[in-house]
Amino acid sequence: MADDSPKLAMSTGPDTVVFRARITPHRSLSKRGLYILFAAIIGLTSFISLPFYLLGATPVVGFLGLDVLLLWIAFSISNKRARACEELVVTYVELFVRRVSWKGQTRIWRFNPLWVKLRTFEHAEFGTQRVALIEGHRSVELAQVLGAEEKADFALALRSALSEARQGPRV
Repeated sequence: MADDSPKLAMSTGPDTVVFRARITPHRSLSKRGLYILFAAIIGLTSFISLPFYLLGATPVVGFLGLDVLLLWIAFSISNKRARACEELVVTYVELFVRRVSWKGQTRIWRFNPLWVKLRTFEHAEFGTQRVALIEGHRSVELAQVLGAEEKADFALALRSALSEARQGPRV
């Protein structure tokens, strides 16, 4: 999700930030919400498995516990992948892109705002599918974790910031 809206420059230096955005994957549950959800799941699973345990069908209890364990593993993986982020900074002299994977691996791209092209790839039914920066033979796809409407809003804001950067600092 794009955290920052475009910020127009107030000063006139070449290193003045024209636009800054941080894009992170959306997660619907906070850590607290996750703990509440799992407390409810464990409580419900215990309530369901108690009659089976009392009747002597203990393997059912194990399989229900295995379901809870598999859900916990799935949510843990999802939360680890939420560590990924993408940061963009546009100044009058540079467009800086930093992508950090969920494993912590970092990739950095630097572009000249005068030469970079912003391309969006639209689908008639589904909206904006891809947003990419292209400079010469280099291409970087941006905002991969955003939905179609968010990608369109992001592309519009970035296009405006690139236009501002191309005009140069105000004197």
